[in-house]
Amino acid sequence: MSNDMDEIVQEFLVESYESLDRLDGDLLALERDPHSKDTLASIFRVMHTIKGTCGFLGFPRLERVAHGAESLLGGLRDGTIEVNPPIASALLATGDALRQMLNNIERAGTDGDEDFLHLVATLERLRASAGATAPNRIPATPPSPRKDAPVRPEPPQTTEPVAEAARASVADANIRVDVAILDNLMTLVGELVLARNHIAQITAASDHDPVWAAAAQHLHAITADLQDGVMRTRLQPIHTAWARFPRVVRDLGMALGKQVRVETDGDDTELDRSIIEAIKDPLMHLVRNAVDHGIETLEEREAAGKPPEGVVHLRASHEGGQVTIVMRDDGRGIDLDKVRARGVERGLLRAEQAKKLSVHDTIEMIFLPGFSTMDQVTNLSGRGVGMDVVKTNLGRIGGSVEVTTTPGKGTTYTLKIPLTLAIIPALLVTSGAQRYAIPQVNLVELVRATPEQIEQVHGAPVLRLRDRLLPLVYLASELGGEVAEATTHHVVVLQADDRRFGLVVDTVTDSAEIVVKPVGSYLKGVDTFAGATILGDGSVGLILDIIGLARRAHVLTKKQERELAELYDHTEETETTGVSLLVFSDHEGGRMAIPLELVTRLEEFPRTELEAAGPFPVVQYGEEILHLVDISRLMLDRRRTSRTDGLSSAGETLPVIVYLHEGRRVGVVVGQILDVVRHDLVELQPGTRPGVAGTMITQDRVTEVLDLPQILSDWDEDALAALTGVELSA
Repeated sequence: MSNDMDEIVQEFLVESYESLDRLDGDLLALERDPHSKDTLASIFRVMHTIKGTCGFLGFPRLERVAHGAESLLGGLRDGTIEVNPPIASALLATGDALRQMLNNIERAGTDGDEDFLHLVATLERLRASAGATAPNRIPATPPSPRKDAPVRPEPPQTTEPVAEAARASVADANIRVDVAILDNLMTLVGELVLARNHIAQITAASDHDPVWAAAAQHLHAITADLQDGVMRTRLQPIHTAWARFPRVVRDLGMALGKQVRVETDGDDTELDRSIIEAIKDPLMHLVRNAVDHGIETLEEREAAGKPPEGVVHLRASHEGGQVTIVMRDDGRGIDLDKVRARGVERGLLRAEQAKKLSVHDTIEMIFLPGFSTMDQVTNLSGRGVGMDVVKTNLGRIGGSVEVTTTPGKGTTYTLKIPLTLAIIPALLVTSGAQRYAIPQVNLVELVRATPEQIEQVHGAPVLRLRDRLLPLVYLASELGGEVAEATTHHVVVLQADDRRFGLVVDTVTDSAEIVVKPVGSYLKGVDTFAGATILGDGSVGLILDIIGLARRAHVLTKKQERELAELYDHTEETETTGVSLLVFSDHEGGRMAIPLELVTRLEEFPRTELEAAGPFPVVQYGEEILHLVDISRLMLDRRRTSRTDGLSSAGETLPVIVYLHEGRRVGVVVGQILDVVRHDLVELQPGTRPGVAGTMITQDRVTEVLDLPQILSDWDEDALAALTGVELSA
């Protein structure tokens, strides 16, 4: 059995056990009040649901018993039969039999060998009797048709023993909680995170009272665990939203004489339950629309040279602090001329306007209420309701849908759903006097650049980063402010869809977990912001929508891509062969370099974040504890004497090279990150001391290329601890 089927069966068992628990009480209540329509409707729904689901899952014996009970209940609901003790007893016995078969499914994966034919016969007899008097108790064993027939064991007459055995491992391991309770709990956790951030900021600004710091660290750990637990209670894989689509597409395709299959990607992408519920109907309408309107008939596909089987592909992912769902079909595409003509027929625009209508505006018409290109209404389409529902339902949760189509190739629907309430890791930056948050899911790295390093390509600023030209976007300029002059620019390298660009900000202040709050309706049209948050000091910070910001700044249009590609190709031809080296200085001004491939990340930690943990200074790094090693002190011992009285180890922030050493991340503290250059290691001059693989000349300065893996491997932890040289206060 596949994993997906296992999950469906598991959910079926939990729901069925809970329904049968209610069934006993409802049957007893119905026996006391035979005219209660609500109670009878509740009992009927239980049997109908169990029967329908077990038929789909392939449990014929369970389906047969449930069907017999449903038929009897149908007579009760129609009024042709009245409730009496024999009927109530038969239905209670049905509940016992269903529990026994559910228990078999849980243990062995099948509904068992017991057919319960005597029970099915009793249910049928009671239904056919139309209220005739029957014994007060179902016989334990009905008369056998043959003397040599096996005698079946007497079915249990009480539910207690079977229920306890069956529910031990499945139902007892699950509990249903009202969504409103989870929503309230999530809100409280969000407020707790804000309080924790505030306390952390106060602690960082205090005089480092160890008692206060320990309490703050304990609060941080507890809040993180609680936050993770509450978040998980609301998460569900998205395949729960589209698990029905393969069956729906198959049945719909057969009804239309088409062959269609569904392909999915990102099935394990976890979304908030409220989001999944909100997108179920829009996705269903889009899938049905693709099969009905998009996918061609077998004859049309053959004439177009396409495979006879059409494909509807669904993909889900987290991008830019939001959920992105892409649905693509390989059908005929949208007939834009037909859409324009139908718009003229409905009086939405004049004929001369239709000729000039853009592709985007033409496609937008399909979302109008009642709009349809079908010439006649069928039971599947033609009423102009489906696409209107898509737009409306997504709009209620602040989402959007974009459509692109290629005649003869197919149509792609891109659904973007902003986060309405979540806690995400983010990088905090400043521009002007305001602070902004950047979701870390978009973050690639942090670099610094001097104004001289920034070049202009066809009027657009770019930065040469490791032999690639990185387009730059100035945040202040995009937000309508003035770009401040500076000797060094802070560049945040970001990933937007499949493109990278550098966002130039004034400063990078901190990284933190933030609570995402939706922006007001008056900001819905501003694609620069994905939400807002409350920062540690109580002020409000806006969360940048990286994809929207890239779109607004026109980062890498098709023309720019071609121009940069041509320039890059030319650069490749003239560039010196070799490897990329990260050049940095130590605290005494000495220039050093290591192969860039050894670098995991470049970070900059405020000295106030340093903590003491054993012999090593450490800093919290995501969910890890990062040990810090000062490269200047390490190399000083090997050099024996100081080279210069230049830079000292004092400072408010520490530039750190994160390096993976023997499976453990180590933070190498340096004086300053300088540049990335290419050099042929074969041409290195011999090194003058241990740990130096060689020397080279870069920018008219002698630079030592370090053998960092060998340096760290030569020292044990005690030696490294003695040489860290990083003090916990400036």
